[in-house]
Amino acid sequence: MVLQRWDPIRGIQRFDIGPAVTDRSLPLDVVEEDDDILVHASVPGVRPEDIQVSVADGVLTIEGETRTEHEDNDGSYLVRERGSGKYRRALRLPDTLDADKAESHYESGVLTVKFPKVEAKKARKLEVKAAK
Repeated sequence: MVLQRWDPIRGIQRFDIGPAVTDRSLPLDVVEEDDDILVHASVPGVRPEDIQVSVADGVLTIEGETRTEHEDNDGSYLVRERGSGKYRRALRLPDTLDADKAESHYESGVLTVKFPKVEAKKARKLEVKAAK
């Protein structure tokens, strides 16, 4: 099974068309379990209601936005590494998954999307019989 990253706006990212949308700010892990594929996305500090998850035409898309809590106008930042802005990540799914039965869950800054494998396309083990 091959999972392919799909990014429909990759060709237009070099033009300044508004806030940057990037897939580098949303790291993913894809894990195969017995009958499921799990996609884990790190989204620390984002409220579940600010995350949009969709599946269309075999592509899983995760979108959202991180916001700074407040601007400190009384002083200057010495270090500022926590960025804010929009993020988007798209991942092409294999046809062995049942996207209609997908479930998502958010806990402790990690979004998990669970896809069950299509019953008819699951790998099955064959018994090896000895010749008589």
